[in-house]
Amino acid sequence: MTHEFKTIVESYLLAKQQGLKAVLVTVVDLEGSSYRKPGVRMLILENGNMIGAVSGGCVEKDILRQSETVFKSDIAKMMTYDGRYRLGCEGVLYMLIEPFNPESEFFNAFEMCLKNRQLFSIKSHYSKNIGEHDAMGSVVSFSNKSYSISRSFKLNEDVLVFEETLKPCFKLMIFGAEHDAVQLCKLAHYTGWDVTVISGPLESKTIADFPGATAFFSVSPDTLELDSIDNQTAVVLMSHNFSNDLKYLLELKESKPAYLGILGPSKRHEKLMSQFIEYCPDVNEAFIDNIHAPAGLNIGAETPQEIAISIVSEILSVVRQQEPKSLKEKVGRIHI
Repeated sequence: MTHEFKTIVESYLLAKQQGLKAVLVTVVDLEGSSYRKPGVRMLILENGNMIGAVSGGCVEKDILRQSETVFKSDIAKMMTYDGRYRLGCEGVLYMLIEPFNPESEFFNAFEMCLKNRQLFSIKSHYSKNIGEHDAMGSVVSFSNKSYSISRSFKLNEDVLVFEETLKPCFKLMIFGAEHDAVQLCKLAHYTGWDVTVISGPLESKTIADFPGATAFFSVSPDTLELDSIDNQTAVVLMSHNFSNDLKYLLELKESKPAYLGILGPSKRHEKLMSQFIEYCPDVNEAFIDNIHAPAGLNIGAETPQEIAISIVSEILSVVRQQEPKSLKEKVGRIHI
C-alpha cells in the first residue's frame, strides 16, 4: 500500500542522515496462502531496526539474518520461506532483498507524486532461484520517469517481474472539531490515512488539537476548496451543528468521494436531507445514494473511540466493496 511505502521512504531518509545503509524486502511471489500477499514490503536498517513487516512476525528474524550478506555485497538476493512446515499457513513466500539507495531525484519525484495524488508503479525483477543475482531489483515509475531502487541493479529481460500500481494515499476529510472528531482523526491516522480536518472559523482549534492530522482548515463552508476530493477520499460530517452540516452538504453536492458519512440519529438525517433536497432538487442521485447516515456500522459503539472504530470500519467495507459479517460466517479465503 502507498502509505506503507511512504513510511519506508521517510524512514530511509532519516537513516541516511545517521549514515546507516538500508535494504528493501518485497514479497514478489507466493505459492499457496499467507498472512500477507505479494507487494508487501519492509525496510531493514544496518543497525538491525526493521520498519514494517511482511508477515505476522514469524518470518522477520530469518529475513534479518539473510539481509546481512546484502549489506556487505550490495547485490540483491532471493530468499524463500516455507510456512507449510513451520506455521501451517500452507504457503511458500518468495522475497526479494535488495539495497535501498535510489538517486536523490527519486525523492523529489516521489514527494510530487504524493502531493499531486497521482498513481505510480513498482516493478520488481526477480528469479525464483535462491541466492544473489545482480539482475534482480525494483524500479519505481512515475508519470514521466523511472528510478531504480538499487544503483547496482542491472536490468535483464530474462527474469520474472512482479508489477504493482499504487494509488494515492487514502484520505479522510473530517468536517467538525469536537472530541469525537479528534478520536476519528487519531484512528484514521493510525490506519495509514491522510487526514484533513475542517472546523468552523469561530472555533478556537488548531492542527495541534488533532494528533495525526495532515492538514487543518478553519473556514466557513462557502469558502471551502474541494477540488482535492477524489475516489480515494472519504468524507465525514460531524460538526454537531445542523446548519453547518447542511451548508457542508450543499458545498459537497458536486463532489464524488468514495464515502460520505453523516454523524447523528436517523431523524436528524431525514430532516437534513429534506432541507437539502429543497435547496438542490436536481442533485445527482448517485450523490444521494453514496450518503451513509447515520455513519458507521452497528457494533454497539458508545464511546467516541468506539464510534470512530464503527465509522472507519464502514468506510473500509464500502471502499473494499465488502458486506460486513463475522469471519466465521465467511466461506473461502479470509482476505480478498
